[in-house]
Amino acid sequence: MDTQNCFHCGLDIIKEDEIIFDAKNFCCNGCKTVYEIFSLNDLTCYYDFEKSPGATPQDINGKYDFLDNESIVSKLLEFQENSTAIISLSIPHIHCSSCIWILENLQRLQKGISTSQVNFPEKRVRITFNPEVVSIKTIVYLLSSIGYEPYISLENYETGSNDVDRSLTYKLGVAFFCFGNIMLLSFPEYFEVKEFWLDQYRGFFRWLIFVLALPSFFYSASGYYVSAYKSIKSKMLNIDIPIALGIVVMFVRSTFDIVMDYGSGFFDSLTGLIFFMLLGKMFQIKTYSFLSFERDFKSYFPIAITKINSDLSEESVAIYEVEKGDRLLIRNQELIPVDGILISEKAEIDYSFVTGEAIPITKQSGDKVFAGGKQIGKVIEMEVLHSVSQSYLTQLWSNDVFQKNVEQKHKTITDSISRYFTPILLLIAFAGFGYWIFIDANTAFNVFTAVLIVACPCALALTAPFTFGNVLRILGKQKFYLKNALVIEQLAKVDTIVFDKTGTITTNKKSNISYEGTVLSDENLLLVKNVLRASNHPLSRMLYDYLPIPILQNKSVNDTKKLKVDHFEEITGKGIQAHIFGHQVQIGSAEFVEKIEEKNVQQTSVHIKINYVYYGKFIFNNQYREGLEELFKNLKSNYQIKVLSGDNEGERAILEKLLPKGTELIFNQKPEQKLEFIKNLQEQGKNVMMVGDGLNDAGALAQSNVGISISENVNVFSPACDAILDASEFQKLNYFLKLSKNSITTIKMSFGLSLLYNVVGLSFAITGNLLPLVAAIIMPLSTITIVSFVTVMSSYYARNK
Repeated sequence: MDTQNCFHCGLDIIKEDEIIFDAKNFCCNGCKTVYEIFSLNDLTCYYDFEKSPGATPQDINGKYDFLDNESIVSKLLEFQENSTAIISLSIPHIHCSSCIWILENLQRLQKGISTSQVNFPEKRVRITFNPEVVSIKTIVYLLSSIGYEPYISLENYETGSNDVDRSLTYKLGVAFFCFGNIMLLSFPEYFEVKEFWLDQYRGFFRWLIFVLALPSFFYSASGYYVSAYKSIKSKMLNIDIPIALGIVVMFVRSTFDIVMDYGSGFFDSLTGLIFFMLLGKMFQIKTYSFLSFERDFKSYFPIAITKINSDLSEESVAIYEVEKGDRLLIRNQELIPVDGILISEKAEIDYSFVTGEAIPITKQSGDKVFAGGKQIGKVIEMEVLHSVSQSYLTQLWSNDVFQKNVEQKHKTITDSISRYFTPILLLIAFAGFGYWIFIDANTAFNVFTAVLIVACPCALALTAPFTFGNVLRILGKQKFYLKNALVIEQLAKVDTIVFDKTGTITTNKKSNISYEGTVLSDENLLLVKNVLRASNHPLSRMLYDYLPIPILQNKSVNDTKKLKVDHFEEITGKGIQAHIFGHQVQIGSAEFVEKIEEKNVQQTSVHIKINYVYYGKFIFNNQYREGLEELFKNLKSNYQIKVLSGDNEGERAILEKLLPKGTELIFNQKPEQKLEFIKNLQEQGKNVMMVGDGLNDAGALAQSNVGISISENVNVFSPACDAILDASEFQKLNYFLKLSKNSITTIKMSFGLSLLYNVVGLSFAITGNLLPLVAAIIMPLSTITIVSFVTVMSSYYARNK
């Protein structure tokens, strides 16, 4: 009898309950309602991605009334500021591309939702919405009405989920118990001597073995059946299909042998096969989780923050050392790393990193400020409410605006091989079976099963992730923090390197500073130092550290640090202007303070103007980074090198003498000119890496194929960059580039090794020289071999400096 399936959820329709709407069949009013919702909002292409992808919505009337309680809602929210709030909800029903598509188009179903992003592996959706227009309760009911009811547990939101999935461990334990006991009970079968006294118990032992095999077959191997079923249902063949098929064939054949009294079957091999495959899976999971603890710079960023001690002295501390109650100093353009209370009178906070809205929000003293905001303007102080939430900060990097469109070459290779691997493998298995069945039935079943088991592409699929994972770990230990593994692939393609000068090839730690002009009084020095305190520009930091702290009229240092900055503005590429203690202060370039310099004066300098009166300039005789000359010499042989600077040509002669002949030097470059320079190089077909300080270079870093920000241990949040390099490791840049190239070589070698293993394994299997149990043992060993190979090779290249 033909059965009709629901157009929405795919379930069989009971004839009496069938509902026909828009020439489509539905099993209930719930499914019909979801279809109507999608139709009214022009979202019916939901059904184009997958056939019957939906779930029947449940009746949840009154279930989420607790979401009317504001104190509960505040615990669920990740972020809330005026007209923007963010919440992450667990959606257990997410299972296919249709689910992702509809959940990322919620704004078309509900006014007030601006964006929604799906994390498919974790089955979560992150929703940004306007709480003045739509409530969380409305969003939850909307999700439930279209078959995606969220799972909300306040315990998880308050303490974090500590549940560990131990199902694989239990399955492995059951498989080992069955395998061990079946091997023990099978030994009478291994003795062909008929006089042996155990011969009379063969029948009993065979049925006992059958019973012992059942938990292993039905429970331990269940994951393979489920995965294979889902794969077939979605019409995408994965590697679990041949594995599940091999297990089922062995079980049916073995059961047939016992029933017909032909022998004991292959239950010892079957349970051993399941045990060793689960052991291999456990190894993969354990190894991958071991590598992931130190994977990218999300775990390290922000590197440090300025903490104000009880004696009002300032020190840089690691971000994860910040504790509740600490007092932090946040300069202009710095990221607020933790939730806290604003101590300063007023602050302007840009939450565009979190919300996408670039309009700054004004905060008053006593207001709560959230992690992820960028402080704009004068320096502020805040008290920490909670220690840093690493998981929260990492979410900032999921924003599309921070992602570059990168061709994932090796992922594409792996996906292509995996896509064709299963059908080819099934073809070989059936061809081998068809050949051997006319010669020897036992051999035919052995060949069929061994082929399905031995040619697992797990090792093939793991080559790139394990190589990149290990290289990320190695680079992280050497203070080179990459945004993600794709950056390694991009680094290997680089052919042109563009360096910023100030704060990049020069250091702000060492600089010979002199002053020309009218002597600054203690009062003026104090004004200048307090204005510089709010800035993160390399020259500002150098000058701030250089200037002494003047003491006025016997006032203590504690008092002199409390001068109030009423207005602060840092103009990129020009300078700073501020109102402080009733005075107007301008610090920056000659053009910025409207000072006409002699044409032959070529120096890096910072000019001072107070209350519209020009005082003089601080001249910087830059100290170049240690190892710069040797680094450029090594890089010159493989890369085109260019140096961009916003300064004048005062140090051209020094640089020409210091750097290799032919290095292009370009001065007087504004931030937008640097960006255009990178664009022009890319239009010429160059693969460009930009190395800058992350401040004036943000545009150029974002435009480049790889943007590297040099960090002097200050907390400057630059989402434009792809990597952060600790300034102390600057001279290792050539080594890092070589290691990236070598990691690609390692991947190619491991691809070859994995394919060679599969060819050799299949040749033994199809000729009947490989037992299924041996194939099951070899399969995890191949994974161990590949993981060991890429780990050893990447570690070898890392040591080979």
